[in-house]
Amino acid sequence: MEKIKKNKKIIIGILIAIILIAGIAITLTIGLNFDLNYQETKQIQLNLGTEFNKNDIKEITDEVFSGQKVMIQTVEVFKDAVSIRTTNITDEQKQSLIDKINEKYESAEIEADSVEIETIPHTRGRDIVKPYIAPFALATFIILVYMAFRYKKIGSTKTILKTLGMVILMQAILLSIIAIARIPIGRVTIPLVLGVYLLTLIGLTTSFEKQLKTKVSEEEKKK
Repeated sequence: MEKIKKNKKIIIGILIAIILIAGIAITLTIGLNFDLNYQETKQIQLNLGTEFNKNDIKEITDEVFSGQKVMIQTVEVFKDAVSIRTTNITDEQKQSLIDKINEKYESAEIEADSVEIETIPHTRGRDIVKPYIAPFALATFIILVYMAFRYKKIGSTKTILKTLGMVILMQAILLSIIAIARIPIGRVTIPLVLGVYLLTLIGLTTSFEKQLKTKVSEEEKKK
């Protein structure tokens, strides 16, 4: 039985090592896959002069930017202007887009010369996580202090080191899986990170509670 448990631990350790190494390799070579909101993109704004249906605009962009990710947003208070953002916009695509929109909305009368293609710079990963670093660090510090006092019977130092180690390991595994599976870095990334963080703490707390209960039970038997 002990041998089976030992073999399982070895297999799990090897799998974790493979995931971490692959994740690091992909991040350093290919890089992470950022959502359209965070990639370097091209954007144009078109004033249609009338309210429009986003589905109509989407049909046009699907045709013009076939195979490209496209983000459509309404701008202006009167909802008569649209912002179209995608990975790249050529002059030919711009002209085709304007022609099709002018055809769909006769009141638009958009001239290609009056429309500029803007470049939206890439948002760095560190800029995405920066607002969360201080709150995350403070929360972790408070949790570690609590655990040190709560589980001092099973060893405060051991508890702190194990908690820190597991939190770091689980986050590293998560980021490696994101890199390997090419999951886009976007709005759901931070909630996903926090979710894994909380699940890790819940798992550790459950384990520490069992150890504490066993320790207290052993001390009572000795009395």
